[in-house]
Amino acid sequence: MFEAWLDFYARASDALLEGVVQPMLFTLHLGGWVEDAYSVCDGLVMGILQLLLMVALFTPLERFWPAEKEQDRSQVLVDVIYTLIHRLGLFRLVFFLIFNWPIDYLWGHLRVLGVPTLQLDDWVPGANEHPVLGFLFYLVVFDFVGYWLHRAQHQWNWWWSLHSLHHSQQSMTYWSDSRNHLLDDAIMGLLGVVLAQCFGMPPSQFVVLIALTQISQSFQHANVRLSLGPWLERVWVSPRFHRYHHSVGGGHEFESGVLGGHNFGVLLPWWDICFGTANFEDRFDPTGIRDQVEGGVQYGRGFWSQQALGLKRMVQALRK
Repeated sequence: MFEAWLDFYARASDALLEGVVQPMLFTLHLGGWVEDAYSVCDGLVMGILQLLLMVALFTPLERFWPAEKEQDRSQVLVDVIYTLIHRLGLFRLVFFLIFNWPIDYLWGHLRVLGVPTLQLDDWVPGANEHPVLGFLFYLVVFDFVGYWLHRAQHQWNWWWSLHSLHHSQQSMTYWSDSRNHLLDDAIMGLLGVVLAQCFGMPPSQFVVLIALTQISQSFQHANVRLSLGPWLERVWVSPRFHRYHHSVGGGHEFESGVLGGHNFGVLLPWWDICFGTANFEDRFDPTGIRDQVEGGVQYGRGFWSQQALGLKRMVQALRK
């Protein structure tokens, strides 16, 4: 099934490249970009599939089992814009144009120096014969790293000044996962690509990992009154578990005014359990940031105002 899915995905990407993108590039006399354009087609196909899946699965859940019935629809629409930018490849295209050359140059230089990748899947017996085993191992490793990066986003003032935009949504839905400052996304995206190269993760598996992570995180942000139960809740991050992470105060503070919080797990709640940041209370609190709710601090209502205010907060944090 794993290989069949990859085959379908590859065929769809090839069809888009050969039927649409390649003729357009040749018409514009940009034939040298054909090979690089394949990764952009990958992102677009993946994004379309994700959007279809999200709407088909999560819309009925939000309609029939909402955690909150009254929401600011204008703010949900802003999240839809963020999601379309990310899932339809615009952010990926810009990221590719900015970072692809320096990453390739860095990696080529390291190869000349004889610096090897770790090839972590070699540590797993049978991973070469059974790619799913290697994929699951990489999933756990990346989730562990993701947990600590997420904690850093909440405890380093300059990074929280960007990441707080994600937490400013008081009408959270499955569209809210992509509500991030673009600079924050660029930092996390760059770290993800570099780590995948360092760990030796096959590109096809990395694409699947990103897709699985994005779909799961969209589900986590859904406006649904849903828990996975006392056992599964400790195996995979649920909407209830993650909603507490977005709750006013408790989700982004260790105590009033002290950055930190609870429930940082990206896919797996294991790390929160291991490092004492898990909260499994069966509660569905209002979402937002304490200074926003109690102090009237503005995080912006539109895309551009949110981006501008995020940069302003970061500059202020760095000056301090």
